[in-house]
Amino acid sequence: MAQQKLATFPLSLTKITFPRERKTSSQVMRSAKVSWATQCKASYNVHSQTIFRRSANYQPSIWTFDYIQSLNTEYKEEIYTQRVRVLREEVRMLLCKVESELDQLEFTDALQRLGVDYHYDHEIRKFLDDIFKMNTLNEENDLYATTLKFRLLRQHGYNISSDVFIRFKDDKGNLKKDHTLDVKGMLSLYEASFHSFEDETILDEAKDFTSKFLKEYWTEEKGNNYTSLLINHALELPLHWRNPRWETQWFINVYERKENMIPTLLQLAKLNFNIAQAIYLEELKESSRWWKRVGLGEKCSFARDRLVENYVWTVGANSHPDLEYYRKSMTKINSLITIIDDIYDVYGTFEELKLFTEVIGSWDLNAMDSLPNYMKTCFQALNNIVNEIACENQEKNGYNITAYLIKTWADLCKSYFIEAKWYYSEYMPSLEEYLGNAWISISTPLQLIHTYFLIPHSINMEELNNMEKYSDIIQFSAMISRLANDLGTYKRENEMGDVAKSIQCYMNESGASEVEAREYLKSVMYKTWKKMNEATYNCSFSQCFISTTVNLTNMALCMYQRGDGHTIQDPEIKSRILSLVIKPIPLTYTKK
Repeated sequence: MAQQKLATFPLSLTKITFPRERKTSSQVMRSAKVSWATQCKASYNVHSQTIFRRSANYQPSIWTFDYIQSLNTEYKEEIYTQRVRVLREEVRMLLCKVESELDQLEFTDALQRLGVDYHYDHEIRKFLDDIFKMNTLNEENDLYATTLKFRLLRQHGYNISSDVFIRFKDDKGNLKKDHTLDVKGMLSLYEASFHSFEDETILDEAKDFTSKFLKEYWTEEKGNNYTSLLINHALELPLHWRNPRWETQWFINVYERKENMIPTLLQLAKLNFNIAQAIYLEELKESSRWWKRVGLGEKCSFARDRLVENYVWTVGANSHPDLEYYRKSMTKINSLITIIDDIYDVYGTFEELKLFTEVIGSWDLNAMDSLPNYMKTCFQALNNIVNEIACENQEKNGYNITAYLIKTWADLCKSYFIEAKWYYSEYMPSLEEYLGNAWISISTPLQLIHTYFLIPHSINMEELNNMEKYSDIIQFSAMISRLANDLGTYKRENEMGDVAKSIQCYMNESGASEVEAREYLKSVMYKTWKKMNEATYNCSFSQCFISTTVNLTNMALCMYQRGDGHTIQDPEIKSRILSLVIKPIPLTYTKK
């Protein structure tokens, strides 16, 4: 198959184009192909004609209100908070005694993967500042030390060139043979390669070479030792693409197997995880009470009731214990996104969707009377949430952000309506045309705009302008999330007859098989990650916003890694949610 050009996507909705010939709305309704397994006969009636609606037959939430409210944990008690304070200072003393550069790097890496690094921001920054100032990367001959140093420095925004890896290559451009004996170094180089920018071919070559090496090593050595577990985990998904909170839960269990693990650090990590989990549990219970109070789950019973999953997204995006307001507010936003997505994808008629899009675009409360009742209920809830966030921001920062929030909802609904047009007219867009709209319809831009106003940091006009036009970091995050979503949800949505997504679009225009289409879209995702890396490196946003953006991006990869984790409540996703929010980690440990 011929190599296809990397798809591009527009900077704004205004650049999206459509075929000139369009059917009228009445023609569209007559020719609409409904391929869903079942239909629901609605009680809503227009001009004395009964309306038949599509149904996705979504399963009710496995997380009932009573179950959520019954949950409790001992880790909210003060005795555990006091114990963490003691352990935290003991670890700080150990950290301050570390002298060698490599030990400092390894300690920093462990702190990050164990989820306790935010307690030591000052110490970590000093370590990295000193290491960067010493400028020894070009002199280092140890593959493991070099790659670990490169990854941590680039991750934290230091200006590090990938040229530091040239000296590890032989005259033929291959990695020198003596370095292939360093399994730990090869794994570290593999992880470092995912922090590459565009045109850094040396890191692309490193990724390909180390991937092959590690796969062969794993095939021969398969085991449960510390290194083997790390290799298998990395080959499944690299560390840079994993969600930090879920990674912490996994790594705590693996770190326990490390020969020279630090018992005090392990105990701190476990207890810190459980105390943060106690905070999340209370936030979830409060969010559940809000969800029951507004009654959208019952009033919009056609839609997915995924309150818990919508909350879990917020923990993945930013798990810092102090950001309670962010997580509870974004849970509301995510829940409304899910409802509105299902209105466009499942329940709304073409004429209703057109009307709803116009009402959201004008944000005219008087025009709300023209909507059917289920849309009125949804718009009222949406208006309340937007006003709530805007008023809170006005009090804290002195900015009236209402227009910014409304614009994101209008853009999202316009993108949903474009997909509805495609569906009802049986139109198959090109991949480029599809992605030009789909990076908006994935809802990531809306989530990140709201995130910007919900997290604590200084707001300035330059950043607000970048917010309004969706800066590069937002666009690249959205594109990765869209591709992850399409790859994970393809089977379910294709069987249900949803609008064509990126896999179908590419197959249609290129003649590729599904397997080939998947591989191509994964390559697009990888190239977009390189752009994302560079965008986070160069942008002026706060570190809190940047890290939240990256975390939201890799949360999409984790949620859709093995299917539609947001919609299909399978045992694996249930287990992961339990471990993240509900089930604490046992505090005892055994050295293995």
